[in-house]
Amino acid sequence: MNEYYKILGISPDATDEDVKSAYKTLKEKYQKDRFLEGEEGNLAAKNLTRLETAYAEIMESRNFEKFDNNSNFSDVVGYIKSGQLNLAQDKLDSFSERNAEWHYLQSVIFYKKNWINESKKQLEIAMEMDPSNAKYKDAYVKFNLKSGYQQQFQSGNANYNNVNDRQMGGDSCGSMADCCATWCCMELLCNGCCR
Repeated sequence: MNEYYKILGISPDATDEDVKSAYKTLKEKYQKDRFLEGEEGNLAAKNLTRLETAYAEIMESRNFEKFDNNSNFSDVVGYIKSGQLNLAQDKLDSFSERNAEWHYLQSVIFYKKNWINESKKQLEIAMEMDPSNAKYKDAYVKFNLKSGYQQQFQSGNANYNNVNDRQMGGDSCGSMADCCATWCCMELLCNGCCR
């Protein structure tokens, strides 16, 4: 990698801005010189090719290092464990790539904030991205069991088996609809026989 920095005339600990500046300056020079006649033009064309390769390699290496440093979710996990959900969310938001683990951690943060629907969606995305991950599957099973018990407890009907049937209105709405339907039928029958 050091030879690439030598081509740009800078040291390996130069900033990204220094790398870009050196690249731009040399590129302008070589682009002008490549139209010179004879060996000077040929040398400038070769140098331009070497410059393009060196710059691409340096930037790719630097971007990979940034991603590698950034892809460690241990800080996010630490913030979640200590209950610092806003810091965990800020750190999670700083990641440019959102892989399965990112969505899993987002699910955990949402769950701890009691945003159940959002949490479930993020967990499902994580499972879709990495279907063989046992941790995600296990979390999903536990999530469904726990949220099912919460809904049964909140409705006061712990013996109710099909939690999904009550999602949009609960037991009272279903009873109200039954009552209204019965009343409408009675009204029709009374109107039909009493006229």
